[in-house]
Amino acid sequence: MKKTSLLKKLILDNDILVMPGAHDALSAKIIELVGFKALTMGGYAASAASLAKPDVSLLTLTEYVNTARNIAQAVEIPLFVDGDTGHGNITNVQRTVREFENAGVAGLFIEDQIFPKRCGHMEGKQIISTLEMVAKIKAAVDARVDEDLVIMARTDALAVNGIDDAIERGNIYRQAGADLIFVEAPTSKEEMVRINREIEAPTLAIQLEGGKTPLLTTQEIEELGFKVVVYPNSTVYATAWALKELWTELLKNGSTKSFVEKMICFNDFNDLVGLDKIRNLEAYYYHDLLETLKK
Repeated sequence: MKKTSLLKKLILDNDILVMPGAHDALSAKIIELVGFKALTMGGYAASAASLAKPDVSLLTLTEYVNTARNIAQAVEIPLFVDGDTGHGNITNVQRTVREFENAGVAGLFIEDQIFPKRCGHMEGKQIISTLEMVAKIKAAVDARVDEDLVIMARTDALAVNGIDDAIERGNIYRQAGADLIFVEAPTSKEEMVRINREIEAPTLAIQLEGGKTPLLTTQEIEELGFKVVVYPNSTVYATAWALKELWTELLKNGSTKSFVEKMICFNDFNDLVGLDKIRNLEAYYYHDLLETLKK
């Protein structure tokens, strides 16, 4: 099954789809190894990992796509990515969709913030008109080659105009052709219930440690009616904490020895990144195949 078709199936299945976030190919590989069925890459984590900068539209489309391509090639599970505002107007949106689709992603979302956007849990967001966003969604849907490529519409209207406008926009965006709807940054379970009761579409929830939305279990989120939940920043937060602890230990004690039990070390790490497969491939072409050709 194509990754796009698989992602769409997972979204529509009875069980909630849980997608951890990766910021590079290695973190994606670990998500797959643990056993998750799909993963996501958000702009916040990608900006932090690539530039050590906040999520304020500093990462270019090309940089996004290169990271997405590396992740998509590293894993067999579907990848869902952050398309930001589409990186411009409707023509930019269409290029964004085509570039990500060519990179091998299974889905992406476009949001209704103005450019430059900011993380949805930051203050001071501004949004475009509903009609302009409808045009972007229709442009995105028309640009995809694979009809199963998932297009999600995200609205940041809740923080700007309130939940009524966010819900209205969610329904309009669904009618415009979005496969999935994301109302960013609800601040209570009551708002989360309203989103699912009043928006006639599959919906996505986000879990952001330290963000505005309550941290719940995946079962609780499923019971509220969401079809998908993403954890886009958990990996980059945990990585930053672990690295800070590691290098503090070295600076303080002159060795990383006490940290070894918290590491995947040399041989196990080589297994993780597939060294044996590469060595077997080399042996086939440089030895086995050549020996066959000599006969």
